[in-house]
Amino acid sequence: MGLSVENVSKSFIDKKAVDNISFKIEKPGVFALLGTNGAGKTTTIRMMLGIIKKDSGIIQWNGKDVDRKNVNFGYLPEERGIYPKTKIFDQLLYFAKLKGMNKKEADKEIDYWLERLKLKEYKYQTAEKLSKGNQQKVQFITAIIHSPELIVLDEPFSGLDPVNTQILKEIILELVDKGKYIVMSSHQMNTVEEFCDDIVILDRGKTIIKGNLEDIKDTYPITKLEIVTKDDITSLIKSEKMTLKENKNRKYIVQFSDRTQADALLKKLIDKNISIEKFELLKPTLHEIFIEKVGEN
Repeated sequence: MGLSVENVSKSFIDKKAVDNISFKIEKPGVFALLGTNGAGKTTTIRMMLGIIKKDSGIIQWNGKDVDRKNVNFGYLPEERGIYPKTKIFDQLLYFAKLKGMNKKEADKEIDYWLERLKLKEYKYQTAEKLSKGNQQKVQFITAIIHSPELIVLDEPFSGLDPVNTQILKEIILELVDKGKYIVMSSHQMNTVEEFCDDIVILDRGKTIIKGNLEDIKDTYPITKLEIVTKDDITSLIKSEKMTLKENKNRKYIVQFSDRTQADALLKKLIDKNISIEKFELLKPTLHEIFIEKVGEN
């Protein structure tokens, strides 16, 4: 079950956009497809969904070769795909019917999602009158209104304020609970890290890293420490020959070369009765891994 991409390549004239990439999504959840601009993410997505043809390799959904007839998918592209002069209800109904929904069930789902995403007041307004964030939410509805098995979200949080970002996050988690397979492409690494267990990072069409995110993090040595305290501990950090990377709002980020330095600092903090709210060894973030891997190339 799930999605399988094996040794897939695609060229446009003399440029190889995707170069022999492979990955699998074998269970419901959120899978991250990451890379810089021009890395091959969008080309990969469009081949996965049968929108464009691959040059070589195998792409299968539930053991069958992918085409647009045998994959019930929803796609939120990075670029705008709604009609600016058309009323929101009319275009949501149009997209729902394209996906095989009848008017009765489409009406019900449109009302549900407009209410859920706080768009009900815009139901009969044209899309051009909506803010960028609200247009993004309308486009999100078009991607999920027909309850697809496979959902591809390319920069889903683009243009959203913190409140609407949180609403969308909650919906994505609900979709996972319903057994949906979600591929997310985003440059917001901290958000990706909230959702994704497994990742692929592309650079210039090639895979430079893939696998379970926590397993990838475990291959890196831990060299950073976060301490939260109301007390000034700068001198204690320096006494252990550690580097203070950040000191803001009671949070200290400290870099060390040897784990024994962290242990020694903790002992000093306890001996001096420093009130410690947090003392945590930090694994590298996805952002740091991305910068390192893409920067190398």
